[in-house]
Amino acid sequence: MASTLAAGELFTLESLVTPTPQGIASRVLARTAAGNITLFAFDAGEELSEHTAPFDALVFTLSGALTLTIGGANVQTAPQTIVLMPANVPHAVHAAEPSRMLLIMLREAPGQGSAPTGAAEVR
Repeated sequence: MASTLAAGELFTLESLVTPTPQGIASRVLARTAAGNITLFAFDAGEELSEHTAPFDALVFTLSGALTLTIGGANVQTAPQTIVLMPANVPHAVHAAEPSRMLLIMLREAPGQGSAPTGAAEVR
C-alpha cells in the first residue's frame, strides 16, 4: 500500500490538508489496487464539475455542507454523513460553505463484490 501517512502515528484529519482560499485542496492518504482514500478541503462556493468514474465511491462529509449531484438528483450532506456514488453515473460536488470530505474510491468492478451469505444490511 502506498500512503502519505507515517505508520503508527496519530493525525487529526484537519491537519492533513490545508484549505485553499477560493479553491480545493486534496491529499491522497492511501492508494492500493483496491482503491484510494483522498481527503478534500473545499472553500465555500467551490465545486468539482460533473464527471463519471468507473468505480463506486463513498463520500464521507467531515465538516461543512456539500451538495452532491448524482445522476441528476441532489443530495444534501451534513457532517458525519456518508453517501455512495455508483460507478458510471455522472456526479458533481458543490460546497455551500467551507467543507471537508473523505472520498473512498472502491476499485472493484460493479457486480464483482458480494456481501457474505446471511450478512445483515445496516441502515
